Amino acid sequence: MNDTQKKKLLSVLAHPDDETFGMGGTLALYARQDVEVHLVCATRGELGDIDPEYTETIKSAACLRTQELRCAAGILGIDQLHFLNYRDSGMLGSEANQHPKALAAQPVEKVAEQVAAIIRQVKPDVVVTFDPIGGYRHPDHIAIHQATVRAWELAGDVAFADPDGLPPFQPTSLYFHTINHTFLKIVVWVMRLIGQDPRHFGRNKDIDIVSLTEVDFPTHVKIDYRSVKEIRQEAAACHASQGGADMDKGFRGVITRLFGGHHDIYMQAYPEPSPGHKVKRNLFE
Repeated sequence: MNDTQKKKLLSVLAHPDDETFGMGGTLALYARQDVEVHLVCATRGELGDIDPEYTETIKSAACLRTQELRCAAGILGIDQLHFLNYRDSGMLGSEANQHPKALAAQPVEKVAEQVAAIIRQVKPDVVVTFDPIGGYRHPDHIAIHQATVRAWELAGDVAFADPDGLPPFQPTSLYFHTINHTFLKIVVWVMRLIGQDPRHFGRNKDIDIVSLTEVDFPTHVKIDYRSVKEIRQEAAACHASQGGADMDKGFRGVITRLFGGHHDIYMQAYPEPSPGHKVKRNLFE
């Protein structure tokens, strides 16, 4: 890349709030470093639980959560949002998984072609998405991970017929955002210590943290976002219907402050890291 060109980062995620609760520190940090940040959001978060105070005044959960996303994106410094307009699939095993418009019900190739077209349009240096288990095994997270990996291949393939006729483009790097394995183990230990069941975590008690500790992805990049942590917190407050204002409060806040630090962790997918690699501090290295 020419040194005079602006660096570009493309984040490919599933729902409104994924951009903030997951890798918000990273996106805010690079936006403040004059990186052009783009976000693909595959759904409008139709099935996210909405706090009762909103249910009487909103047109739909999708409408509210889209507004919340636009609020958070503006604070984080995201330059452009790209919606795929699939439907939220809900958690694993729910009836919503089978809805004809659900993201998890779509052929991987179909979604991948849409993402590949965006890659060719944006021409990012770096692409980031979920890890292979979608962080906590959410069907939509896994679906968009698979589609992004395939899109990475399609974007640089001359055989892929882009709908806008754009030429092939291959980003420099692809990364998967992961959850700190040590942090998860500590959460399990603390939850058991205070009499809570770590196999039933979250607002709906449908996240099995114990099973997540059984998967340990390598750490290739560690992003320190302490300089923008207040910006991330402000963006989180935009997702009020999802409890974003309380993200760093209560049990979760205490655990994060004590053990989680202020780092986003990534596994490098492409190019394949060399053996004995040192953990990088920059996605653009």
